Amino acid sequence: MVEVAGTLGKLKSFKALVAGDFFLDTYTIGKARRISPEAPVAIIHAQETTHLPGGAGNVILNLIALGGEVVAFGRTGKDASGQILMAELEESGAMLHGLFVEDGYPTGIKNRVIANNQQIVRIDHEVATPLSKHLEKKAMEQLPSLIQEVDIVAISDYAKGFLSRPLLQEIIRLSNERNIPIIADPKGTDFTKYKGVTVIKPNFGEAVAAAGLGSEAPLERMASVILNQADAKYLMITRSEEGITIFQRDGTRYDFPVRIREIKDVTGAGDTVLATLTCALASDLPISSAAHLCNIAAGIAIERFGCACVTLADIAQRALDEDIDDKVFEEEHLFALEHILENRRFIVLGFEAGQYLTTEIFREIRNLASNKERDILVYLREQEPSKDFIDLIASLHDVRYIIVHGESLRKFCEKIPPEEVYIARNNKVLPLDHAKALLYTV
Repeated sequence: MVEVAGTLGKLKSFKALVAGDFFLDTYTIGKARRISPEAPVAIIHAQETTHLPGGAGNVILNLIALGGEVVAFGRTGKDASGQILMAELEESGAMLHGLFVEDGYPTGIKNRVIANNQQIVRIDHEVATPLSKHLEKKAMEQLPSLIQEVDIVAISDYAKGFLSRPLLQEIIRLSNERNIPIIADPKGTDFTKYKGVTVIKPNFGEAVAAAGLGSEAPLERMASVILNQADAKYLMITRSEEGITIFQRDGTRYDFPVRIREIKDVTGAGDTVLATLTCALASDLPISSAAHLCNIAAGIAIERFGCACVTLADIAQRALDEDIDDKVFEEEHLFALEHILENRRFIVLGFEAGQYLTTEIFREIRNLASNKERDILVYLREQEPSKDFIDLIASLHDVRYIIVHGESLRKFCEKIPPEEVYIARNNKVLPLDHAKALLYTV
C-alpha cells in the first residue's frame, strides 16, 4: 500500500455548522476621475454594485468553495438586506433551516467603495443587538437536530449579539457530547465564554487584548492565559506577515511562516483561515497539517482583492509548487482531486508495469505538457510501485497528479472524464480511446 504523503490528498467530504453573525457585504465599484469642488475628496463614478454574504456568511462561501456542505446558524433582519443575504446564501448552496429572521433587527451591511482597484472607504450600517429571549429559546430548541447532522462546528463571532453566552455554551456542550470538533473565531476580551472549544483562533491583537498582558509579553505567557480561559485543546494565533503560531495545552509551540507573493487586500483572510481549518479538522488532519493548509489559503486570499473564496484547486496549485509529495492520491482521498480538476482540462498518462522513465518517455511527457491549458495525471499500473519510482515521477514539474490504483482511476474518471488518454509502454507513449483501456490493456 503506497502511503499518501500529501496532506491535501487526505481531505474528504464533510458537513459543517457555521454559527455566528451574518452581514451583507456590498461593493460599490467605480472610477475616481476628479476631486470634488465641495471638499478635498475624490468623486467616485459608480459603475457596478455587487452583494455577497459577509461575516459568518463569508466563512460559509469559503467552506463551500472547499467542497463542504454547510448549515447556517444565525439571524438576519426582516428587511431588504436580509432578503438579499438569504438569497445569496441559498444560491451558494448553503442550508438555511438554522437561519432565523428576527423582526426589528436590522441586517448589518458593510459597503466597501472601490475605485481604480483600491478600497477608498467602508461604510458600515450595523447595530450590536442582543439576541431576544424568544429567539434564543427557539435557537436552543433547534440546536440538537442541527448539530446531530454535522461533522464539525465553526463559530464566527463578530460580537453583534447572536452568540449569547447561554447559546454559545449550549453549542459547545452539545458538540462535545457528540465528540464533534468546535473551532471558535472569537471577539472581545472575555474568552471564558468559549470554554470547551477544540481550537480557539484569535488574531494577534485579539490575543493581546484577551490575555491582558500587553503586546510586549512573551507569546507563551499569552497562550497559557488564553488556553486556561477557553479550556481549549489548541490555540491558533494568526499573526499577519508573521504567519500562524499554534500552542497546545502542554505548552508545545509550532510556528508556520506564511509565504506571500503580493499583498493586495487582507479583507476576509481570517474567514478563509477559519474555513480552511474547519475543512482540515473535519478530515481528521493533525493540527500541524491543518495549519500548513491555512497558511497557504491565507497567502492566496491576501493576494486577491476583496473577500476572496479560496478553493481546493487554488490550495492544490500552491501546495504542488511547494511540496511534490502532495501529488499522490489514493481512493479514499479522491474527494480533493475531484474538486481540483472539476473545471480543468487534463489528460491521463498510464505507465505500464516495468516501464522506466527513459529519455524518450521524458521527451514525450514534455510534448504532452506543451499545451499549458491542461494538466497531466499519471496512473501507475504496477500492483506495488516502488516509492523511489513514485518520487521520481512526482519530481517532474509537468506531472501534476498521481494515482496508483486501478479502482481509484476507474472511479475518478467515471466522475470526471479526461480529455485524452495515453500509455507509456515499450519506450513509447501511445494514445488510447478511453481511461478504461488503461485498466484492461496487457
